[in-house]
Amino acid sequence: MASTGGEGTAAGDSSLLDGPRAAYGRQVPPGRSAAGSRTDGAPGEAADSPAEQVGYRGPTACSAAGITYRQLDYWARTGLVEPSIRPAYGSGTQRLYGFRDIVVLKIVKRLLDTGVSLQNIRAAVRHLRSRGRTDLARMTLMSDGATVYECSSPDEVVDLLQGGQGVFGIAVGVVWKDVEGALSQLHGERVDTGETLVGDHPEDELARRRNRAG
Repeated sequence: MASTGGEGTAAGDSSLLDGPRAAYGRQVPPGRSAAGSRTDGAPGEAADSPAEQVGYRGPTACSAAGITYRQLDYWARTGLVEPSIRPAYGSGTQRLYGFRDIVVLKIVKRLLDTGVSLQNIRAAVRHLRSRGRTDLARMTLMSDGATVYECSSPDEVVDLLQGGQGVFGIAVGVVWKDVEGALSQLHGERVDTGETLVGDHPEDELARRRNRAG
């Protein structure tokens, strides 16, 4: 397995080592792609999918990811999670986050809450940025608090747990669906026109039904 960093790790090593430990899943390797880069050209996934044609401003991203604006701002300024659609260019401009950015924000929050080191979180972010939607939907990130592993099957998760290397897990597909549900009730912005897209608020629909009934 490739290490996510630390002692005895060659700089830039992103290879997956063969051997008896390979069944534990794949460690999230550093250096797969530059931090904040977009390499979404996975087979069967268009880079300009509908979800990526809509952007979300900072407060919306915070609400969907379950983080504070201070966290969002700090992570953007330090390069941990930068908005892929539009960064802030001085005063008067607002960052615009893509759907995948918000998925990553939510995962970063979970990893930080469980005590994973910032170095390993940065490696995990680079790794998540490099994967297509199909890969993300079936991916589970496991960690023992020191190292982050990628598992792509239930058997790999079980093997990792039995090996004592998985203390907690994050099902990326579940996070993806959670973010979809949250954003469906929030406002977005079309990337090409800047048009505001109003979310489908259940309480608004209830009000419309009541008005029709009255």
